[in-house]
Amino acid sequence: MSDAPVRVRRVLAGDGAKVRAIRLEALQDPAAGIAFLETYETAAARPREFWDDRAAAAALSSGSAQFIAELGSSWVGSATVLVPEPALPDYFGRVRDAGTALLVAVYVAAAHRGRGILRRLVDAGGDWAAGQGCGILFLDVHEENARARAAYAGLGFAATGRTIVGQNGRELEMSREIGPA
Repeated sequence: MSDAPVRVRRVLAGDGAKVRAIRLEALQDPAAGIAFLETYETAAARPREFWDDRAAAAALSSGSAQFIAELGSSWVGSATVLVPEPALPDYFGRVRDAGTALLVAVYVAAAHRGRGILRRLVDAGGDWAAGQGCGILFLDVHEENARARAAYAGLGFAATGRTIVGQNGRELEMSREIGPA
């Protein structure tokens, strides 16, 4: 591994090609089948415009933000935070209270795990969500994804006791408080 520092930042509107590349990499991870709600094949078939639009929204929206960890010009991790509309259902059909945010699409390349990158991505997303007026950051993690559950617990997330059965099986909800910006 390089001695260069890893930088965490919000994606830029012009990062569509790299947003696609990190997503496709994440969807090839051995845990992808229980960690993501999209398949590699579906993502790979999406046109360039989809990724350009996704990057622009994740860079400029007040309802979603994607953060990446980059080592030089390589992206080695990514996490997205959504601030759902209070009266509208989320990706599992739940209606969220105002002041809450969702951590989704979290990925750190295997060669870079255990080096604090996940913490930096989650903290950046939490800080952004707090700046949007949120006080709680939620996430869903598959009950069989012990590695992810342990990593999130190490970042201060605790099980809420709520579960939901999604397309990949039973998901456990976890949350942590985030402070005001």
